[in-house]
Amino acid sequence: MSPIRHTAMGIPSASSAIILVAVVFVSLIYMGGWRRMLGVSASVIPAWRAASFLFGMSLVWGALGSPLVAYDHDLLTVHMIQHLLLMTFAPALILLGEPLLALWHGLPRFAQAFYDHEPRRPLAQRFGWALSRPALCWIVSASTLMGWHLPALFTLGMHSQVWHSVEQASFLGAGFLFWLPVIQPWPGVSMGPQWATLLYLFLATLPCDILSGFLVFSDRVVYPVYFSMPRHFGFSVLEDQQCAAALMWACVTLAYLVPAAILSTQLLSPRSFYRGDLAQSAARRDPQRVEAV
Repeated sequence: MSPIRHTAMGIPSASSAIILVAVVFVSLIYMGGWRRMLGVSASVIPAWRAASFLFGMSLVWGALGSPLVAYDHDLLTVHMIQHLLLMTFAPALILLGEPLLALWHGLPRFAQAFYDHEPRRPLAQRFGWALSRPALCWIVSASTLMGWHLPALFTLGMHSQVWHSVEQASFLGAGFLFWLPVIQPWPGVSMGPQWATLLYLFLATLPCDILSGFLVFSDRVVYPVYFSMPRHFGFSVLEDQQCAAALMWACVTLAYLVPAAILSTQLLSPRSFYRGDLAQSAARRDPQRVEAV
């Protein structure tokens, strides 16, 4: 079985078009809901959060539908960039935009009436609490990261378009799950003290450190499937592996360091840091206070 080959412009044009349409469609609903909320209170979801959501959605398209995908199966470095976009950067940026709140307000009136009290039902609240438990989120994200980088599963994803799609979907889903306890978007609630989130972020670096350290310092190629791929940019297969691992190591460490630094600042100066965000935080977590325009 030969590895998947892509078109010169990335993935097949039909799939790329579907991904682009889906991203644009969700973004339009979000912006419609955000504008409705602006008609009531300009501080419900700040503009920077809306921009964060849109940027995150563009990263999803960049990972799945842009010409970058043309090199996905030729270079492990590009493959790793996709994983970083799907699991680390895009989910965090999207969740910072309070997506469920804005999308709820972007729904048509009849849909809002149908789901009006759905987020407040005890069963839905218990499900959301269980889904956001740090232990579960850590286990799922770590297992997804380590599992898909085992040589057998990695090769399976390279040889099968179906399994490759499952791999990408699992990275995106695990990314959303991982960031839930950190960002706590609506309708989430605090899962504990902030120092526990710092510990959560520290523990999250361990699987990445183990995997990237092994790939960086290994003197052999871990994924032999790349020997049959055309080489680009003068990289040998081993150099490509080392570059990919170093990129993952640096980007993940930085991505976790930023929220850890923000949380540390909040712990050291809880009354002065983000004081103006307290009122809008309550509004974000209670959509019933905001009337649909």
